[in-house]
Amino acid sequence: MMAVRLILQSDWNTALRHNEGHAWISCKTVSCGGNEETGACPSTQGELISHGISNNGVPYVVGSEGFSVEQITKNSIVISHLDKDITTQFFAPQTIFSDIHSQSIVGLDVSPAGALAVSAGMDGLLRIWETDTGIIRRELSGHLGDVNCCSFFPSGLVVLSGGSDLQLKIWSVEDGSCPVTLRGHTAAILGIAIVDKGRNVVSCSRDGSARLWDCGTATCLGVLHQGNSPINACAVGVAHESVNLEVPDIIPSDREVETGAKLLLLACENGVLLGIGLQSRKETFCVEHETAFNCCQFLSKTLIAAGSQDGKIFIVDIRDPRNSFKIYHKCNSSILCLYKHKDGILAGCGDGTCFYLNLNTEALEVLTGADLDPINAVCVRNNTITTACRDKLIRVYNH
Repeated sequence: MMAVRLILQSDWNTALRHNEGHAWISCKTVSCGGNEETGACPSTQGELISHGISNNGVPYVVGSEGFSVEQITKNSIVISHLDKDITTQFFAPQTIFSDIHSQSIVGLDVSPAGALAVSAGMDGLLRIWETDTGIIRRELSGHLGDVNCCSFFPSGLVVLSGGSDLQLKIWSVEDGSCPVTLRGHTAAILGIAIVDKGRNVVSCSRDGSARLWDCGTATCLGVLHQGNSPINACAVGVAHESVNLEVPDIIPSDREVETGAKLLLLACENGVLLGIGLQSRKETFCVEHETAFNCCQFLSKTLIAAGSQDGKIFIVDIRDPRNSFKIYHKCNSSILCLYKHKDGILAGCGDGTCFYLNLNTEALEVLTGADLDPINAVCVRNNTITTACRDKLIRVYNH
């Protein structure tokens, strides 16, 4: 039996706010080999209709063609289709920021305390802003071209960024200065990761390499991997003690800090997901797929996740990666970003879908708002989800 999913009009909460408001709903087959945009996948089309508004501002909504509204609030709605035996909760954004960037937003992170965010846009701007108000606090100028990725250090006082200008930059959140620039890649930097408290950082690039850097001396401590395929994303995490991370051939530099128990994940354009001992520089596992891996994420000391170009999420147990992995196919579009959340994982997709997958129940909850514009980045702090989209908007959800 093929999997199905419910798809709801992106601005449903606005469309249903007045009497006789309408919003479309459909039930489509996933992984049927068709294309969602052209309608090649089998689908059932229906409509939600508002019949008045309650005293607390919540509409009375009924569905057609077998769709049933089970519950509704100002910012969420639960819809079922009994014939297809599927129920999905949809969330509308609580806040939308439209003035932070003037073009597609490709990078996003929120500080550990949750008060500030940093984002990177195709307008070439790297900006720090208040998460409550969207007020821009700092503009970080210095990259020559697009900034592809950005991240706060654990202190929340420093930001790391990587750009198409082949440079990594370290910025002060307090005054916007850039005391450190790291150079060595020969093509655009596509992903970054911070090791422990941040004395060392990792970058990956379109040049096929992943590098370890010492922030204090602004030097490259070593090439962790060199391949022939662009590396789209990287992640660093603590591996379970049973995982063999191998022993380095050369005694590590004293500038390496807390790399011994760390595993490096590399999501590659050639359909390879690599695990590499951060200190040993040696491959611990390799998962191969027929399309590119776009993103990767640690879920625990034993589990990792990776998203592919053909809409699949791989959950891999690194203790036995050859035999202990599961594939979820909840979307017919590319998985562009992943983030650990509660008992599962958030995924942002190329068709504008952003969903939370509970790995215990396989239940899907969908964050609405984007209308076919890719979700390029997602971040969670204190159960508040922030997304960055090609449509230039930052959306904030309570979940």
